[in-house]
Amino acid sequence: MLSRRGLLATAALLPLPWSLARPARAAGPAFRVGSLPFGTVSWEAAVIKARGLDSANGFTLDVVKLAGNDAARIAFLGGQVDTIVGDLLWAARLGNEGRAIRFFPYSTTEGSLMVPGDSPIRTLADLKGKRLGVAGGPLDKNWLLLKAQARDTAGIDLETQATIAFGAPPLLALKLEQGELDAGLLYWTYCARLEPKGFRRLIGSDDIMRAFGATGSMALIGYLLDDAVVKDKGEAVMGFTRASKAAKDILANDPAAWDVVRPLMSAEDEATFQALKRDFLAGIPRRPLATERSDGEKLFTVMARLGGERLVGAGTTLPTGLYFDGTGNG
Repeated sequence: MLSRRGLLATAALLPLPWSLARPARAAGPAFRVGSLPFGTVSWEAAVIKARGLDSANGFTLDVVKLAGNDAARIAFLGGQVDTIVGDLLWAARLGNEGRAIRFFPYSTTEGSLMVPGDSPIRTLADLKGKRLGVAGGPLDKNWLLLKAQARDTAGIDLETQATIAFGAPPLLALKLEQGELDAGLLYWTYCARLEPKGFRRLIGSDDIMRAFGATGSMALIGYLLDDAVVKDKGEAVMGFTRASKAAKDILANDPAAWDVVRPLMSAEDEATFQALKRDFLAGIPRRPLATERSDGEKLFTVMARLGGERLVGAGTTLPTGLYFDGTGNG
């Protein structure tokens, strides 16, 4: 009979999803990360666990499955998880309302406006009179930016000159495939899944942000950390940020690392897998925090003008110390 150690060593060689494996408990305090269904946080977590990056950095990674964005925010605010991937503007709003929140950049990849490959829609002006699906709600930042861009560059008011349908991304992507929508403003993972099916990107959120003053691809989503957690679990927090960076570097440089991720991606074919992989890697943050903050200030100003207090709260700028570099400093 194999010893327990032998069984574990054999299992470690198998390319199983991290959620199915039973590795030995890592040393160090637990650090709880909230993860959404099919979210890319689970991809990064899989690499951290498979490569032992949590134990190597002095903490135990616990991934908490959450049903959706609302559940994630509730869990984070209630202290059921130590971090979630969240929106820069929401983090800034919490900070300006008095809750000290830190933002550790996670990805620069955002959504895009997708149309069928043979669509006559070639510019934003061509959206006049068309059926447009928008992921999220009326205060979604990508929608507000797209409206402003259409007004500034094409002279059209999408709210009154197009038929707008707000909804969940999976439903809108399906409606787009079925021909019930002419265009869809979707999150990046859905855009990547549509590309192999013949859809094309008309304009990306990154392009729009540059038009409004961003100097490069900026991270609009990041790991959110309550300052109380940073103080209480300092070593685990620092270890987690190091492990997060290391996992991204491994995914960028070691194709074999994707073996443990692919089962979590729901990629039905090679083309979809490659599109998702490409866009994930393209979104790895590489810029100094000072540059991120400078562009973040520009975006905050634009969003305050477009969405007002309903979107950004009463603050007039990003909170001091919002950005977190993984060392306990801003």
